[in-house]
Amino acid sequence: MIRSPMLQVFALWFAGLGAAAQFSKVGVIFGPISAAYAGASEVTLGLVVSIVGFAGLIFGTTAGLLVARLGYRRVLVTALAAGALLSLAEALMPPLSLMLGLRAVEGVAHLAIVVAAPVLIAQIAPRERQGFAMTLWSSFFAVSFAFTAWIGRPLVAAWGIPPLFLIHAFYMAACAVMMWFLLPPDGTGEKTGRVQASLLRQHGEIYASARVAAPAIGFFCYTLIYVALLTLLPPETGHPAFLASAMPLASIAVSMTLGVWMLGRIPAVSMVQGGFALAIAATLALWAGWGHGPAMQAAALALAAALGLVQGASFAAIPQLNEGREDRARAAGAVAQLGNLGTTSGTPLLAALMAGHGGRGLIFFVLVPSLSGILLHQWLSARRRASA
Repeated sequence: MIRSPMLQVFALWFAGLGAAAQFSKVGVIFGPISAAYAGASEVTLGLVVSIVGFAGLIFGTTAGLLVARLGYRRVLVTALAAGALLSLAEALMPPLSLMLGLRAVEGVAHLAIVVAAPVLIAQIAPRERQGFAMTLWSSFFAVSFAFTAWIGRPLVAAWGIPPLFLIHAFYMAACAVMMWFLLPPDGTGEKTGRVQASLLRQHGEIYASARVAAPAIGFFCYTLIYVALLTLLPPETGHPAFLASAMPLASIAVSMTLGVWMLGRIPAVSMVQGGFALAIAATLALWAGWGHGPAMQAAALALAAALGLVQGASFAAIPQLNEGREDRARAAGAVAQLGNLGTTSGTPLLAALMAGHGGRGLIFFVLVPSLSGILLHQWLSARRRASA
């Protein structure tokens, strides 16, 4: 079978859409999920969305090296098949405690996909198309949220929650078959001693490096905000269906156009900082227009567009800051770990802040991580210059 490198890149991106849908299939129907489990606290309901990220909190830094040892195709096919089975089980709408358990196990499959796919994309994409390929990959969360909102909200309104989970199960199964046929057979794997090192020591080595850790630290500030905003901001504007699709589309459009253009002209880290600065400006506009539907919608779209610059540049920073394949794998693992920390903690944290402080809680929630992303990247850049 002919396996075009770019065909493989797009196939891996499709698998990434399925992995992102493990968040979005719940996030975009947060209202119906809340109604289905009426009586649960806001924080617990937020965990239904975000608990998928728990596996990445523990294993993110080592997952890249472990996947290389086990084999990329083997891991991806297994993870996608497991994701399909878990969605089938979730479609039964089990009791909340069991649903949370299924979602936590689903996080293992999610981690395997989001670590294996970008490392493989970086390896197989032609050098002249690597920038496009990595930016394409960075859009998988936004595209998935937009598409899931487009089909998911009307589907659930008409037929209830289970059909959405069944569609996701079918999609994951189809991606597993696609990976089996399109990816080359696995070799013997990389025998690296780092996988045998203690988990604590590996964390120390990675986060002590101003190059390996930098993409992940900025990405954490982004993911803390992004999924939570897509879940909880649209209902505040009076047009939740429109914004649930339009916000991720704004991120995608900016990332794939202005973002790709800018990455050819400025360093990825500078672009991350610029994206956060624009997000701060958009958040202040959102605050000024709070309570006025059109103003809130415009500011929400501007905020999503600004964060679109951050998402693409964060992945582009991995190869820009790290030359060696092993360092890139470790950086990708750290991105997965801190990205999962952000997506796991963001939604319940924002839900709690909004329950206690309303719109002011949301504004504070966006401003602090955005400013932190700028300052942390500035500090890490200074460390890299000092050690050069």
